[in-house]
Amino acid sequence: MIDLYYYPSPNTWKASIMLEECGLPYRVVPIDITKDEQFTPEFLAISPNNRVPAIVDHDAPDGPQAVFETGAILIYLAEKTGRLLAPSGPARVAALEWLMWQVSALGPMAGQAHHFRRYAPEGNDYAAERYTREAARLYGVLDRRLAGRDWIADYYSIADIACWGWTWFHRLHGQDLGDFPNVERWFFAMSERPAVQRGKALRLDLVSEDFRAALERPFYDAGTHFGAKVTQVR
Repeated sequence: MIDLYYYPSPNTWKASIMLEECGLPYRVVPIDITKDEQFTPEFLAISPNNRVPAIVDHDAPDGPQAVFETGAILIYLAEKTGRLLAPSGPARVAALEWLMWQVSALGPMAGQAHHFRRYAPEGNDYAAERYTREAARLYGVLDRRLAGRDWIADYYSIADIACWGWTWFHRLHGQDLGDFPNVERWFFAMSERPAVQRGKALRLDLVSEDFRAALERPFYDAGTHFGAKVTQVR
């Protein structure tokens, strides 16, 4: 059994979707980040960076194994099950390259675009513009990669799982998927996978009613998120 320390978000969807795709038995351990539960000593012993998700694999060969950080979790589960990551060769390298691209580029930069477009006080137009444009550049990188490909690494892999949750929030990043037709095609193809749908729908009871309503839509409507502002920068 695997314990999944979880609160619904683009990052935690990586772990929940991977667990669903692999068919592994797991138990959700809610961590309410709105109540700072990620800072408890018990959780910090599992996830020193006080971020969800994290997992504890109680069936590991050497005893319970804790894993934090989404890239590490995806690799760990792929190697545990032999799924969604090629064992060697160029196919493995490609999946790892694009996984690292997501955790080092797409996630952080799109997250900054979201923050400065929605939550920053007045007078931060430079930051909002900078990160919106960087998000657009990264969506373009992904669009070029997906030209002529169904999946990021040429096979459905942990790279796709890593990227999908963030692109689901594309409107908060100031992006229109119509500008990135290959990303749009890939995004909706992945959205139709039953395991993706189950992983995204996991424990939406943990979030507020308005956020839950937004998460239940096919993709994110930026105008409905808590009624907060959106800086229009293109």
